[in-house]
Amino acid sequence: MTGTRPRAIPDSVDDTIQLLADGRYIADRSLATTLFLSLRLKRPVFLEGEAGVGKTEIAKVLAATLGRELLRLQCYEGLDVASAVYEWNYQRQMIEIRLAESLGDRARDSLSEDIFSERFLIERPLLKALEPRPEGPPVLLIDEIDRTDEPFEAYLLEVLSDFQITVPELGTIRAAEPPIVVITSNRTREIHDAVKRRCFYHWVDFPDAKRELEILRRKAPKAAEGLSREVVEFVQRLRKVDLFKLPGVAETIDWAEALAQLDVVALDPKSVDSTLGVLLKYQDDIANIRGSEAAHILEQVKAELAATRG
Repeated sequence: MTGTRPRAIPDSVDDTIQLLADGRYIADRSLATTLFLSLRLKRPVFLEGEAGVGKTEIAKVLAATLGRELLRLQCYEGLDVASAVYEWNYQRQMIEIRLAESLGDRARDSLSEDIFSERFLIERPLLKALEPRPEGPPVLLIDEIDRTDEPFEAYLLEVLSDFQITVPELGTIRAAEPPIVVITSNRTREIHDAVKRRCFYHWVDFPDAKRELEILRRKAPKAAEGLSREVVEFVQRLRKVDLFKLPGVAETIDWAEALAQLDVVALDPKSVDSTLGVLLKYQDDIANIRGSEAAHILEQVKAELAATRG
C-alpha cells in the first residue's frame, strides 16, 4: 500500500485529469479519456509509445492517487509462469514430506493433497492481483510486454479476458473484482491482436511544448522559468533531428534538474555540450549533436523565445 487514503474511481474525464494532476502527471484529454473509460468499464489499458514518454508513470500515479497497491511485472525475454504467476515452495514441501514420513501418520494420498495447498503456493504479481483488498483492487502494471515471448502473451489472454488463473493442483482462481491493469509497450515488436482486443488502446506521444513546460514546472521546480522554457524548446527541436533515440520526457526532466544543479540559469553552448549525456543515451547521437549542431539549435531557440517575448 502507498499509505494514501483510498479514493473512488473518477466520475468524468475532467475528474481523471485532476486525479492524474494530483499525482503530478500532466495528461492530455485524449489520454485521460482512455484512462477514464478503462477505469469505469474495468478494462485493461494498453499504452504504447517511445521509451521515456511516461507510460509506466501512469500506473504509479494511479496507484498513488487512488490509494491502491501497485503490483509491477517487469517483462523480459524468457519470462515464465514461475516468475509471473506462481510457483510451488518445493523446499517447504520436501520438509513436510520428510516430517510426514518420520511420523508415519499420514497416507500418501492425503499428503499429496496437503502439500499442494495454498500455504505452499508462492504468489507472483499476476496471481496476487486477483486477491481481494479492503481498499479496492490493486493496480497491476505489466511493463514492457514487447520484451516477452509470444507464448507469454498467449498465457495472458485468460487473465485479461476473465481475470482468472488456473492452477492445475488447485483449480481456477478468479478475482472478485478486476484489478486495474496497465500494460505498456515500447513497440520493439508488434503485440498480438488477441491481447490488444482485450484492452483499450492509447498511443502515448511526446508532449507539445506547452504541456512539456507544465511537466517541468511540476517535476523540476528548482529549474528557473527561463531555463525551463529554453530546455523545452531545445528538446522539441532536437526531436525533429534524425537520432537513434529521441529524448523522452524523462530525459527532459533529468536535463532540467541537472542544469539547475549546476546553477545554470540560461542555456549556452558550453552547458549544452557538457550535459548532452543526460539528454542523449547513444554516443553516435551525442557526437552528431555536440558542437556546431547544438550551437545552431540553441541559436534557433534563443531567437524563437526572443520573438515570442517581443
